[in-house]
Amino acid sequence: MTVNMRTTSTLVNIEIDRYAAALMPRLRTATPDPDLRLLSALADPTRLAIVRQLAADAETCACDFTDCCDVGQPTVSHHLRVLREAGVVTSQRRGQWIYYRLAGDVSQRLAILARDLVPGGLIALGDQRRVSDQRHGSTATPALAGGISPRA
Repeated sequence: MTVNMRTTSTLVNIEIDRYAAALMPRLRTATPDPDLRLLSALADPTRLAIVRQLAADAETCACDFTDCCDVGQPTVSHHLRVLREAGVVTSQRRGQWIYYRLAGDVSQRLAILARDLVPGGLIALGDQRRVSDQRHGSTATPALAGGISPRA
């Protein structure tokens, strides 16, 4: 008895370059937009807790962040590296200790971002009162309160 089986082979052309990204481990790429890096760095609860502690204290030793964040030292080190790369904090080594502080321009960078996101920008609180008084016919000019609020 003879069985005649016909075999079929299919040739598949796979473009290696097209699928290489899925096969390779993801490489960390730096985000070119500094605003995106700043906001991404502040979006994590642990990093935000670190920034809040630095805002309360002039500078803090890296070993002290484990108390405020309730995480281990390796995790704190990772978050401090992310904040440093985003330009949120600066560091200074003193012997075997590293002290961190907020970067001098971080509050200004955040203020600029906030101003750009509010329609019409931000104006000083006193200026807003003057605009409101002018709309309602008052001639009194209140003193500047120094605060910032969204434009009306």
